[in-house]
Amino acid sequence: MVKKNFLLKTTLLFSLLLIFSACQSKKADTKQSMKESTVMTTDKSSAKESSELKESNVPKSSNQTFSAGSLIQAVSDNDSAKVQEILKDKNYTIDEVNAQGETPLLIATHQNFIDIAKMLIDAGADINLQDQISDSPYLYAGAQGKTEILTYMLEKQVPDQQKVNRFGGNALIPAAEKGHLENVKLLLKDGRAAIDHQNNYGYTALIEAVALKDGSSIYQQIVKVLLDGGADKNLKDNTGRTAEDYARSLGYSELLNILNSYK
Repeated sequence: MVKKNFLLKTTLLFSLLLIFSACQSKKADTKQSMKESTVMTTDKSSAKESSELKESNVPKSSNQTFSAGSLIQAVSDNDSAKVQEILKDKNYTIDEVNAQGETPLLIATHQNFIDIAKMLIDAGADINLQDQISDSPYLYAGAQGKTEILTYMLEKQVPDQQKVNRFGGNALIPAAEKGHLENVKLLLKDGRAAIDHQNNYGYTALIEAVALKDGSSIYQQIVKVLLDGGADKNLKDNTGRTAEDYARSLGYSELLNILNSYK
């Protein structure tokens, strides 16, 4: 009888242990399942947020911006299509400068990139901004015979006559000295560049056309144009000499005859 009771108790205890073990296993599986579910939900949420963030950072074409220096590079490359594209961005600094203080318009003027220069002028590029050696697009165009660009500048903007080149001259003086007859005519017709402006050496356009050149045909024409425009032949430079004095001392008989023919 005792043995029978012992076996009964043992069987009952073993059954209870099996039931307890099964419950614990089910509880553990439930926790793991909940953990996995939480991780998956978090991962999906993070992936969604990441996707939304990525999409929000993609620039729209209508709001596209360009890094500083892009316009200078495009102008230097003579890439008119790229220049036009950049100019559509109204937030871009059109008068940015390079290490030499040159603006995109000054670079275009240097290279005589006429179409690009016109684009820049139409977009509002300043023709009067000067670089480290005091050249501005306007002064350089006048001095170096960039007649088509100069013409467009005079039509579209107002040249600042208070700004002078590194020698103290206006646009007319170097135009005359370098033999750019069409620029001389253009500047005189425009009338905003003073015909008798004197630079740091006291030279006028007339004096430079005589004193610093060879007295050849092109300078004879320039002297005539200047005198017809009302240039004062009696003005003296810092050494006290007039255009006539230089023509005489240099033996430029043709120029001397022209000068003497005007009162």
